[in-house]
Amino acid sequence: MTGTDDEAPPEDSRGDSGSVSRRDSRDARPGRRAADALARSDASAGAVKAARAARSLIPGGTPAATGPRTSDRVARLISDARPDQPSVLRELGLGAVQVWQALVSRRLGRDRTPVPATILFTDLVGFSTWALGAGDDQVLRLLAEVNRVTESVVTARGGSIVKQLGDGTMAVFLDGTEAIEAGYEAICAVSALTFDGYRPQLRAGLHTGTPRAVGDDFLGVDVNIAARVSQAAGPGELLVSAATMDSADTDRYHRRRRRFKAKGVPRDLEVFAVVPRYDE
Repeated sequence: MTGTDDEAPPEDSRGDSGSVSRRDSRDARPGRRAADALARSDASAGAVKAARAARSLIPGGTPAATGPRTSDRVARLISDARPDQPSVLRELGLGAVQVWQALVSRRLGRDRTPVPATILFTDLVGFSTWALGAGDDQVLRLLAEVNRVTESVVTARGGSIVKQLGDGTMAVFLDGTEAIEAGYEAICAVSALTFDGYRPQLRAGLHTGTPRAVGDDFLGVDVNIAARVSQAAGPGELLVSAATMDSADTDRYHRRRRRFKAKGVPRDLEVFAVVPRYDE
């Protein structure tokens, strides 16, 4: 006996597993083919060129990826996604951010003649003295946290960060009431921070006028007035010019007139220390 009758034919031993393997392969092919087709389309030189050409028509140019705004951070994340490989999806994502930033700029009047806006300045009181003994690491940690908290409050109230100023911030608002709320909330939020026993104190000032937009910055007399108003505030204090009070819902605030005098500011400028009402 050769034993061939007791052995299963080679075809039978492979039949079931082979058929399952071939069936799995066939089932996987549509999904794989779709993924491969999408990858080829995303990396297509012609498609990428067309997406870039379309993006070039959007106002504002390539989105900023280094600024403090939420849209800047989104642009940074998109730009950092496999930057060495061309991608239609990346171009479309950057185009969407570009539209977003263009709309915000237009809303704030950065592409037009001056429009009424409320300017907010903040800065830390006594920061330089503390920083001398705190060390660079602590100073950088504190500034990063103060900037993060301030930006969160400003954007939640519909404002836009113009720039960070070392230990302070400049922001603009279209709504005076929201600007006052943001200034007060930023002061409260920063006062809740603690760094090895040190509690930073923010001061803030607001003025409403018609600043002139120059790129991503704002210039003009009204910007200078807002800065001077902020510098006159004490620790944890919000000072607001009469022009801003006139643009806001004054019934929502306790206000106390403050004596105010500063170089380069109109002599008749009225300034108030303001605290929101929380009456029921």
